[in-house]
Amino acid sequence: MSTFITKLTPPPNATGPRVAIKDLLDWKGTPTTAGCKAVADSAQAATEDAACLRHIRQLADDNRLRIVGKTNLHELAFGATGVNPWFGTPPNPRARHTIPGGSSSGSAAAVGNDDADVALGSDTGGSVRIPSACCGTTGLKTTWGRVSLDGVWPLSTSLDTIGPMARDVAGVVLGMQLLEPGFAVDPITPSRIGRVRGIQGVDPRIDEAIDDALRRAEFEVVDVELPGWQDAEQAGVSLMFTEALAQDGGLDRQRIGDDVNAFLDMGRQFDVTDATHAARRTQGAWQAELAATFADHDVDLLALPTLRTFPPDVDHAADVLGAILTMAINVAGVPALAMPVTTTDRTQPVPPSLQLVGPANSEERLLAAGRRVEAAT
Repeated sequence: MSTFITKLTPPPNATGPRVAIKDLLDWKGTPTTAGCKAVADSAQAATEDAACLRHIRQLADDNRLRIVGKTNLHELAFGATGVNPWFGTPPNPRARHTIPGGSSSGSAAAVGNDDADVALGSDTGGSVRIPSACCGTTGLKTTWGRVSLDGVWPLSTSLDTIGPMARDVAGVVLGMQLLEPGFAVDPITPSRIGRVRGIQGVDPRIDEAIDDALRRAEFEVVDVELPGWQDAEQAGVSLMFTEALAQDGGLDRQRIGDDVNAFLDMGRQFDVTDATHAARRTQGAWQAELAATFADHDVDLLALPTLRTFPPDVDHAADVLGAILTMAINVAGVPALAMPVTTTDRTQPVPPSLQLVGPANSEERLLAAGRRVEAAT
C-alpha cells in the first residue's frame, strides 16, 4: 500500500501546514507520473509548477508551508476505486479492507492518516468527493474554470477541476486560501436547503443520517427532485470517455492497467462528433434545470448523498461504480462539498457522506454551510 508516489522532505526550519499534492499536478523538480507506468517510465522532472500552485510555492520557499509529497491516485485519474496496479493502493484510514476511492485516493488517505493537513486533488466525475466519502474526510469540488488547470495532466478538459481535501471543513478552507489567496468563507450562513429526493438505490441508513444532519443544523429543508439527473450522468460519461481517449489513447497500452484499458476501449464506442454534440445539448438543459431549481424553490444549496452505499471492500472494489452520485455535478460545472456526518449505525467503520451542491462560484457559501453542519453534528 502506498499513499505517496514521491515523498518529499521539507527543510528542517520549515513551519506551517503540511501539504500533499496529487501526482497529476506539476511541481517543479519532481516528475509527474499520473499514477501510470506508461507515463512514469519517461517522465522528467517538471520545469515549472502548475499555475494553481504558485502561491503554495511562494509559501514553501519562505518556509511557511511544508510540502510532504506527491500523492498516489487511480491511474490517469480514470477510475473511482483508488486501486493502482503500479504504485499500490493507498490505505483507507477508516478501514484497511475498504477501498480508499478514486481517483484522488492518496490525497484522501494522506489527510485521513494525518500525513498532511491539506491535500490537493482533481475532480472530473467525483474524484475529490468519492475518496472523501470512502475515507470519512472532507473534500471540495470547485466550480469548473475557477482554478487554473495549466500544468495539470488532463483527463477530460470539459469536466476537470482542482479542489482541496482535508480532515474537516477548516482544512478545506485553508486549502482554498492556498489555491486562491484572499479566499474567505461567507459570513452569512445559508439557511434554506433543497433536499434531493427520488434517487434510486440509496441505503436508508445514509438517507437517514443526512436528514438528521440537516435537522440538527437547523436548516429549513425543502424537498426537490431533479428529473434530468440521469441524462446529465450519461452526458458526463460521453464527454469523459471520448476526451480521455483523445488524451491518453496514444500511451503504451501494455503499461496501463486492465481497468483503465477497458475504459479507454469504451471511449472508442462513441462517435466523437455526435456524442459531443448530444452531450453539450444535455449539458445546457441540465444547467438550466439546476438554475431553475435553485430559483423556483428559493433554496441556497442542494443536499444529497455522495455515495448511494457505504464503500465496498477491496475485493469488491468495482461495486463503487454503481454507488456514485457525483458525475452530474461535474456536467453542471457547479461546486460541491462532500463531508462526513454521524450515524447511529456503529457497525459501519466509514460514516455516511453528505454532498452539498451550490450554484456556480458559491464555494464561500458551501463552506459556510459545511461549518454549520460540522458544528451541529
